[in-house]
Amino acid sequence: MKRIICILVLVLAFAGFCAIPGFSAPPTEKNIILATTTSTQDSGLLEVLIPFFEKKTGYFVKTIAVGSGQAMAMGQKGEADVLLVHSPEAEQKFIAEKHGINRRLVMHNDYIIVGPASDPAKIKGSKSTVETFKKIAASKSLFVSRGDNSGTHSKEKSIWKVANVRYTGEKWYQETGLGMGQTLNVASEKNGYTLADRGTYLSLTKRLALDILAQGDAVLLNIYHVIEVNPAKWPKINAAGAKAFADFMVSKETQAIIKVFGVDKFGSPLFFPDAGRKADDLGK
Repeated sequence: MKRIICILVLVLAFAGFCAIPGFSAPPTEKNIILATTTSTQDSGLLEVLIPFFEKKTGYFVKTIAVGSGQAMAMGQKGEADVLLVHSPEAEQKFIAEKHGINRRLVMHNDYIIVGPASDPAKIKGSKSTVETFKKIAASKSLFVSRGDNSGTHSKEKSIWKVANVRYTGEKWYQETGLGMGQTLNVASEKNGYTLADRGTYLSLTKRLALDILAQGDAVLLNIYHVIEVNPAKWPKINAAGAKAFADFMVSKETQAIIKVFGVDKFGSPLFFPDAGRKADDLGK
């Protein structure tokens, strides 16, 4: 009897402790699957943020770094709990088809066009990204594409479309099917051009024989959102963990970390925090 009373006292004491402001009960399901783009992994940002999140919340994050398209495909199958991606048109379709909920703006950086210092296509100083792509095609200079249905690959294809250039099947156009960091390495080894996000390029620049040759065009804006996979479609996902991670990404603490990430190494941040802003206002 005394043992039962002691257990009841401990249970009541714990319940009272949980009610104290600022205390969160430990999560019942501790594991979260995050499907994200390779740029957040290759840049080193997640290496900083995830340990902070895990320590703060008690969750454990399994990160699967793929292209944004593959990340959303995982979400459609209920194979991930939360997404951190950068392919706005595909994201909007993902939400419209009710695969995801609570799409929230997290941060942005931009795309750049990099290539060998010799610049065989003479793209440096081009007035627009479309003009840059036309020059690469006209000179038949090697262009290395991720070719992986990522956000970067989707952006690249949209530029080729506007440029009205035939590129598929051409000898000068090669697809790696790899992530951003590996594609940059291939372009560097083969003296080719590629489209890259600035964050990944800067994080790897010391080992790359590639220069930034075109940048600054408004079309090169690169925007990241966090999306929770819809628990109404996939009841077995960790919806509470997904929300906790999404809330964490847009919190003031995390946004402050994003704001200075990379400054110590590169003199400027690799990403710019945007929580609470509207995507349409970026770049203005």
